[in-house]
Amino acid sequence: MKAFKDIEIFTRTAELGSLSKAARSLDITPSAASAALKRVEEDVDALLIVRSTRSLRLTQEGTLYLRYCQQALKLMIEARDATRSIHAAPGGTLRVSVSSDFGRNLLAPWLDELQTTHPEFQIRLILSDHVSNVMKEEVDIAIRYGVPPDSTQIAVPLAPDNRRILCASPDFIARAGQPATPYDLVNYNCLCFMVGERVHDQWHFLNRQKQDEAMITVSGNCSSNDGDMVRRWAISGKGIAYKSKLDITEDLRAGRLVQVCSEWQGEVAPLYLVVADRRQLSPLVRVLKEFLQHKCAGLS
Repeated sequence: MKAFKDIEIFTRTAELGSLSKAARSLDITPSAASAALKRVEEDVDALLIVRSTRSLRLTQEGTLYLRYCQQALKLMIEARDATRSIHAAPGGTLRVSVSSDFGRNLLAPWLDELQTTHPEFQIRLILSDHVSNVMKEEVDIAIRYGVPPDSTQIAVPLAPDNRRILCASPDFIARAGQPATPYDLVNYNCLCFMVGERVHDQWHFLNRQKQDEAMITVSGNCSSNDGDMVRRWAISGKGIAYKSKLDITEDLRAGRLVQVCSEWQGEVAPLYLVVADRRQLSPLVRVLKEFLQHKCAGLS
């Protein structure tokens, strides 16, 4: 913004009729102001101000240039103030990337609730199990499970203690029986999530009481890159799923799903709000963050 500052110095000098007065009003030295005027004149390749030790006057080119500079400064100040006002107030449009399961079944109704108390919020919800790159894609924040692999990103915990659990429908358990331990999963139809072309078929468990850790390779007849599809298959009784507890808490409460092998802990699946830069933690994002932290805590 150095060119903008130089134009501001030229405009202030012309309006006050004094280089020293302009310098004092902008809290800079007269030599710095003089250097700025020189840069402006070099840029337009014209003499804009005739200066002497006691006075100065605008040239014809300077008078013309001043008129345009005053208009440009007015627009720049309006643009700056408008941008600051968006950042300062909890309102505006927020582009949120979130996984299909959490976004569709939890976040969407939560956002409806939030907008009843903050109608100024405008949400653009991007549902995808593709992990968004907040540095490159046109999103303001991403809400994702797991710590971002890029340590330069800012990850704010929403549900740091969330874990994956085994679950199935009561109908499936009635038909197939319930596994006693995760080791029994090799005898069951397991519903797997896919990341790209890779099937997540290695499920990790820990039994703290027995000091036993298990990594089970499972198999089944249904896999999907959409987490919500895996959830729907589990509810319909097609098999056993390994899901984030947050994603299925309402299903557990409603009895659509039941937890299997509850004495075994699944792997940690912390939920984070991710932004590319700390300056993106605007009042709008902070309101959303605190609201989501409260909602997630209520599900634990």
